Amino acid sequence: MSPLICWSCRERALGPHFCSNCGKIQQLPRDVDYFAFFGLPRKLWIEGAELEKKFLQLSWQLHPDNFVHATEREKDLSLERSSQLNDAYRTLREPISRVEYLLAIEGARKEGEQKQHAPPELLEEVFELNESLDELREAKAGGSDLSALKARLEAAENNFQEKLAEVDERLQDIAREWDAALDNNVENAARNKLMARMNDLLNRRSYI
Repeated sequence: MSPLICWSCRERALGPHFCSNCGKIQQLPRDVDYFAFFGLPRKLWIEGAELEKKFLQLSWQLHPDNFVHATEREKDLSLERSSQLNDAYRTLREPISRVEYLLAIEGARKEGEQKQHAPPELLEEVFELNESLDELREAKAGGSDLSALKARLEAAENNFQEKLAEVDERLQDIAREWDAALDNNVENAARNKLMARMNDLLNRRSYI
């Protein structure tokens, strides 16, 4: 992170949120990501209670009510920071969005990237599911018995839910590998492979 110079006293502000010299609220530097916003390393295993505690603490510190009698710049920064805090919390509290965000800031995933290459076995299942849905619509229109079709659709839904759970479990496993790689200062090539695997799983997940 680049050194942050306080806009008010022009001294170096050691903290990411407030100047350690004069106490003024600071503008968030561009190179501070959501993990750094909460004072966390770029790890994928985050204790929910710890994240919520940090969120509540920062919510209180950055809340606009604390800057009613402050300068206009401080009021604006409070509103900006509170909005950034909410965005950061929403992103990091959910495991999937956390992985997507990590890959994005590491340059391994482009914004909105998904569904580049559909797995062949999923394409076939999606095709069969669409056929069943078409048959269900036709059966409804013709007043036919729907029980068999509904059973097929329920079975298909259960199958997709199982596949989704499998993908999420594999993502969790790789997330643990990622955190261990950071702890052990593993070389970039190995971390890039982990990110590629997570990216593939996210793309697969988008089809389910």
